[in-house]
Amino acid sequence: MNVDINPSWKPFLQDEFDKPYFKNLTEFVKEEYAKHQCFPPGNLIFNAFEKCPLDQLKVVIIGQDPYHNYDQANGLCFSVNDGIAHPPSLINIFKEIETDVNTPYPKSGNLERWAEQGVFLLNATLTVRAHEAGSHQKQGWETFTDAVIKIISEQKESVVFLLWGGFAKKKAKLIDAKKHHILTSGHPSPLSANRGYWFGNKHFSKTNAILKDNGFEVIDW
Repeated sequence: MNVDINPSWKPFLQDEFDKPYFKNLTEFVKEEYAKHQCFPPGNLIFNAFEKCPLDQLKVVIIGQDPYHNYDQANGLCFSVNDGIAHPPSLINIFKEIETDVNTPYPKSGNLERWAEQGVFLLNATLTVRAHEAGSHQKQGWETFTDAVIKIISEQKESVVFLLWGGFAKKKAKLIDAKKHHILTSGHPSPLSANRGYWFGNKHFSKTNAILKDNGFEVIDW
């Protein structure tokens, strides 16, 4: 498994890479990618870390699993490659942005443009077997990504954490709420959004207001 990350992360993550669980995880992922179709492509597993350097990170969005259909996952949570149909959760994210910050619905579901502005798009599990949701859970990824959230909490200040849905909300315990901003809401999936737990959360305008108050550039959602 090629750990391709922006150099700003390396001093803080090297300890994790050296731990036995991560070595076991690496072997598991190598074997899975050798025997099965897995996503995202191997060179994009750590894309979130490559596209959003730690020293530029301002916002964190936490997802659960990569998309498990062809050509969708690109290593950023909720994001799909250019030209790929937008999955239901992403459609609802874009609809909320449309009404919240008056931005037109975008053609591309590729969220690299957010990552390049300092939005860290982290899935709790970074790989998945094709068409088998959750197939790489409980192999060590969650240990690693929990450590990543703690590192961000410790090393940064005034980061906006967007925790959508029950799974992401559980990560609040890893974050120092005295020095960071935590916004929670229902998940953007249709099941949650259609029950009234997503639309109207105004997380995108709220995030920009917090960033502005702290002297940071706002995000062009």
